[in-house]
Amino acid sequence: MLPGWLILLTSFGYLSLLFAIAYYGDRRADRGRSLIGHSSIYALSIAVYCTSWTFYGSVGRAASTGLGFLPIYLGPTLMFALGWAVIRKIVRISKVHHITSIADFVSSRYGKSHLLGGLVTVIAVVGIMPYISLQLKAVSSSFAVLLHYPDLAAAHPMSASPFEDTALLVAMVLALFTILFGTRHIDATEHHEGMVAAIAFESIVKLLAFLAVGAFVAFGIFGSPGELFRQAAAQPQLARLMSVEAIGPNWITLTLLSMAAIIFLPRQFQVTVVENVDERHLEKAVWLFPLYLFAINLFVLPITLGGLLRFPGGALDTDTFVLALPLAEGAPYLALLVFIGGLSAATGMVIVETIALSTMVCNDLIMPVLLRFGRLHLSERSDLSGLLLGIRRGAILFIILLGYLYFRLIGESYALVTIGLVSFAAAAQFAPAILGGIYWKGGSRQGAVAGLSAGFAVWAYTLLLPSFAKSGWLPESIVDLGPFGLHLLKPYALFGLEGLDSISHSLFWSLAANVGGYVAVSLAGSKSTIERIQATLFVEVFSQSESGRGLGAWRGKAAVADLRELAARFIGRERAQQAFADFGRRHGFDIDKRTEADADLVQYVERLLAGAIGAASARVMIATTVQGEGIGIEEIMEVLDETSQVLEYSRQLEHKSQELEAATRELQAANQRLKELDRMKDEFLSTVTHELRTPLTSIRSFSEILFDNPELDATQRGEFLSIVIRESERLTRLVNQVLDLAKIEAGRMDWHLEDLDLAGLLNDAAASLRGIFEERDVGLDLRLPAPSPLVRADRDHLTRVVINLLSNAQKVCGPGTGRVEMWMEPGEGEAAVFVRDNGPGIEPDLQDKIFEKFYQLAAGGTGNPSGSGLGLAICRSIVERQGGRIAVHSRPGEGATFSFTVPYPPG
Repeated sequence: MLPGWLILLTSFGYLSLLFAIAYYGDRRADRGRSLIGHSSIYALSIAVYCTSWTFYGSVGRAASTGLGFLPIYLGPTLMFALGWAVIRKIVRISKVHHITSIADFVSSRYGKSHLLGGLVTVIAVVGIMPYISLQLKAVSSSFAVLLHYPDLAAAHPMSASPFEDTALLVAMVLALFTILFGTRHIDATEHHEGMVAAIAFESIVKLLAFLAVGAFVAFGIFGSPGELFRQAAAQPQLARLMSVEAIGPNWITLTLLSMAAIIFLPRQFQVTVVENVDERHLEKAVWLFPLYLFAINLFVLPITLGGLLRFPGGALDTDTFVLALPLAEGAPYLALLVFIGGLSAATGMVIVETIALSTMVCNDLIMPVLLRFGRLHLSERSDLSGLLLGIRRGAILFIILLGYLYFRLIGESYALVTIGLVSFAAAAQFAPAILGGIYWKGGSRQGAVAGLSAGFAVWAYTLLLPSFAKSGWLPESIVDLGPFGLHLLKPYALFGLEGLDSISHSLFWSLAANVGGYVAVSLAGSKSTIERIQATLFVEVFSQSESGRGLGAWRGKAAVADLRELAARFIGRERAQQAFADFGRRHGFDIDKRTEADADLVQYVERLLAGAIGAASARVMIATTVQGEGIGIEEIMEVLDETSQVLEYSRQLEHKSQELEAATRELQAANQRLKELDRMKDEFLSTVTHELRTPLTSIRSFSEILFDNPELDATQRGEFLSIVIRESERLTRLVNQVLDLAKIEAGRMDWHLEDLDLAGLLNDAAASLRGIFEERDVGLDLRLPAPSPLVRADRDHLTRVVINLLSNAQKVCGPGTGRVEMWMEPGEGEAAVFVRDNGPGIEPDLQDKIFEKFYQLAAGGTGNPSGSGLGLAICRSIVERQGGRIAVHSRPGEGATFSFTVPYPPG
């Protein structure tokens, strides 16, 4: 057991360290050297999601459901991994419109409605109250266990009176910390840099503390995780916790609930959206935050199993295993570190949550009422910044005390996890209005009010009311039998729906009422013009913000001095002076020399006030200063439409430009191809001319010799005549090739398809060339199967292809060492014929070109082109005309293998 003074001294020392970090962060911000400009700080601040519920409650939940604690962390992981586009859009909207809280967001989207802002604030305060009480309960319970262990009876946190209660002491300290660093500036759009830095530090502390106790249990107490799991597996009850069976049927509900909570809990909205200084920080948060969740949950199951093995039979509250295990094993200072980790988890949540809620209470609940209450004469006061700060500080104290009151009255009736889920279900009620608001222009203010009211009412009836009944503040018969004995109205079986756990049951009915009310009323009712404007601005935030056009929502006259005086009343004179000077500097003029404000300055002041008193109140206050009318709604809608049209035209022009670029590339490629064909045509004509001229010259020369020398002897005359005949045949063959190619391309070639014995055809073709192979001393091997399959082809044309390939193969082989192989492989639907030589091979970049017309490869050994360049082009045309394919595979120096396919007869 640790002495109380040591626990208190360590706790105050840690809180003092947080004060120092927050103070240092604010000082750095004042000097323009922001700490939160680093994306890792941003990602760590989002880990405020892991509260004492995670630190203590995950183990408690795992003790009953095994891996059932994971959906609470699977949801946020999925949201950041898959729904980052939604988060990015909310962040962009909030930056463009100077949003200060989730209530301000909803209010601004639906026409800057006071009613909606107030409704969201009430739901948030009431819904989050159990969550704050959860943190106080966790700190109080852990302090009591640490102080009194092993006398657990004395460790009951509710045994102390309120004046001796550590929970009350912690609540007061947290309120002091939050007031000092959470309300330093009245402009809520300013970032709480010191607070965010402290929250990021707390995230590291609680992670290290949890990993330390996890490693201690897994390796220190049980020797290794394997031994721990082996001992647990030996006990059926514990073995069940390691199976999927223990998770329970509500994991889908919890996953969806936590997906909503990671954005719509007020504190998560605060750190993820309001405190974001750069949208690009989301890119790191997308993977760093899920990684943090994985790390902090790594040892949940080992600690749970270790606690159940060490404290069997329910001897100890499972929520306290994290703390009790090191105490039971004689490691009190590790237990003290764990206590500090739990304190970090709780304080981080309470601080950020109360800052967010106090801003909402001030801007969306109290100030709208005060500004309408004429007897207070607020309009006559020159400086309201002190009043605003006082309201926010009072709201912080009130909210924390409200949480403490819930803890004293009801907190002992529920486990930590159950209390947390009640708040999650409340936060989920914001999802329809926000998601519908950023993706659906048809959502209206009346629809949002109807949906939120219905959803909140059902949530309160099915979750909050039973908590009061279970704590003895209401008759328990309301839960068991329904009010007035009406079974259909039982809070846990509303309208006869049974078989679901309380959270799934409440979420189903509340969201059904919420979404149904929102959609039905939106579709049935009409929208005001300001709602239509805000809907367009929110739904099309990326296109509107990219257009760079201001809407100029005000047209009337306004004096710069009046606007400056108005701003000073709410944010303070010094801050107002600085803000006006910044505006003039950015727009390139001296603001002190201006007497009349333009629309941009009026809009700037409105956004400035929105950060202090909310968007709805800011618009009302600006309206009291600007003389004349604001720009007509129709004009604004025209601007929006014009902007949308300009952007659409821009997109169309960009699309057309891309099409033109693609067409230009195609034309360039076609032009290049035409040039290549033209070059090949010239080469062909040159080759054909040469080929024609050579035999013609020879024929003419020998004919002239024969004509001029009739006295030549018969032997010489016969020799010359044989040359004339051979050259005539060569000339005829060349002309025939040109004519055949022309006929094939023109589709005038005659085809006589028949069923052929392919092996017989190949043998005949090889036999016709046997003499040439023997003459050049080139080996020819045939490998043909027997029996051979029948193919469907034109015999003469196919024989021509085989002869052409064999003839080409023997040409590229060297005499004496040359070797040509031909074989056939039956396949599915077609037979393949291969002709392989051991010649010099073909370069890879030439293997496609050799099938083109007029293309000639250098003959082996001579380096000069051989043939007319039409043989392979004719082969390809013949093979493809008969439904086959022709190809070549070759590596330089390793010969070449030509192949073609011939289809089998149909049927």
